[in-house]
Amino acid sequence: QVQLVESGGGLVQAGGSLRLSCAASGISFSFTENGWFRQAPGKEREFVAQISRFGASTVYADSVKGRFTISKDNAKNTVYLQMHSLKPEDTAVYYCAAGVSSGTYNFWGQGTQVTVSS
Repeated sequence: QVQLVESGGGLVQAGGSLRLSCAASGISFSFTENGWFRQAPGKEREFVAQISRFGASTVYADSVKGRFTISKDNAKNTVYLQMHSLKPEDTAVYYCAAGVSSGTYNFWGQGTQVTVSS
């Protein structure tokens, strides 16, 4: 059974930083692409960032480019999202995802809340 568990969310002031982690069991991140998504209240889930199987390639949403960094440690089966210069509009539940086929995410975590106060 595949499980993805996010951690690291919380309350932070605008301009602050947080690092989210997503640890997996039942699957090896060496065989998956990984992504972070977020969903704010009343809005649809949106793409934040993705990273290729071995971390050579990353893609970011324009809204987070230059502020967020996605990385992964396949030996630890963990993917990270380092977030800097946080803004109130970054407030959302953040989800990690893993996919065995490019562009398709088969497995999702339960989400972790990030709240940025102004």
